[in-house]
Amino acid sequence: MTKSGAGDRTYSGGPPNTGDPTDTGHPTDTGGRTGTSRGADPGPAEESGAGRAVVADCAETADGTGWTEPEGNRGPGRLRDPVVVEPDPGPGTAGDAERNPHGLTPAQAFDALYAFCAPALVRQTYLLTGRRELARESVERAFQLAWERWPEVARDRDPAGWVRASAYEWALSPWHRFRPRYRHPEPPPSDAADRALMDALMALPAPHRRTLVLYDGVGLDLPETAAETEASTPAAANRLLHARETVAQRLPELADPRALHDRLAELASAERLRAAQPPAVRDGSERRARFWTRAAIAFTVALIGTTALTLRTAPTHYEPPVPPGETVQGVPPHVAPGPLSDKQQKLRSKLRKELLHGPERLAPQSR
Repeated sequence: MTKSGAGDRTYSGGPPNTGDPTDTGHPTDTGGRTGTSRGADPGPAEESGAGRAVVADCAETADGTGWTEPEGNRGPGRLRDPVVVEPDPGPGTAGDAERNPHGLTPAQAFDALYAFCAPALVRQTYLLTGRRELARESVERAFQLAWERWPEVARDRDPAGWVRASAYEWALSPWHRFRPRYRHPEPPPSDAADRALMDALMALPAPHRRTLVLYDGVGLDLPETAAETEASTPAAANRLLHARETVAQRLPELADPRALHDRLAELASAERLRAAQPPAVRDGSERRARFWTRAAIAFTVALIGTTALTLRTAPTHYEPPVPPGETVQGVPPHVAPGPLSDKQQKLRSKLRKELLHGPERLAPQSR
């Protein structure tokens, strides 16, 4: 599969090209996206009022599956025309209004992107996880993150790809296995053929499954797939070949990539998966942002209070420690008194009598 122009994808049907042996491990596509992430375009989109976002990758086809067809199977009108999303240009001159005739607010631009991409993304994440609820949650979480960083997303060269990468990362996170709601598997698809394909997909490692869905399902070319999966082009090609071989061993009738593409589209569209409404997603994102902002403020106040209390109660000068006690030698042991002798008894009687009558007084004599 090669990419001949913006939004124009052709599918060869054969195994992917493993790339030039001198490949450096940093794939690029014809749009200039390199490496492992989709960052903001540092070009003219940084101007105020700029940021045209063409959404095509997540477009739903006429059958509602959200998948792009191979070149040989496409017919006229199979893929909707791209939707141009214009962020709010903000206050400006009349010339700015002419350059932005749509005049969409950020909320309207976000809602347009969500309505165009969310249904297809829910189906794609369902193929990645095999869980309906997790698929909906992943897409909703990705769009909440996109709304938090909307200035960056609106100026990205591929907002749909930005959201798709975030949804895939959340869906394939290994921490979901420790959540109580996801410890038990969901009911499998009702059709036996769909169950067999889903079992084959779940048997693949997560990176291989993601590569297979992006290349044979979404319709990305190999460099784009490598960039989105954070791998080199040869590594992405090897993952794709291994995934196809594993699926073909379990389901020999899907050895043909075109047949695999069709079955993936059928499996994705077989389940009734609905995404939340855009206002609910925006409200959830704002509530999450307010919660973490308040938590950060509370933590900062607690840290400042603890520091002030420590400074107030800490000693201001050095206090030497009290040395430990020492044993004194030569002190006779304490002995209990024994019986009195006759002499001691006479002395005690004499002293008691003197105490009663008092001692004899000496009177001075006159001379």
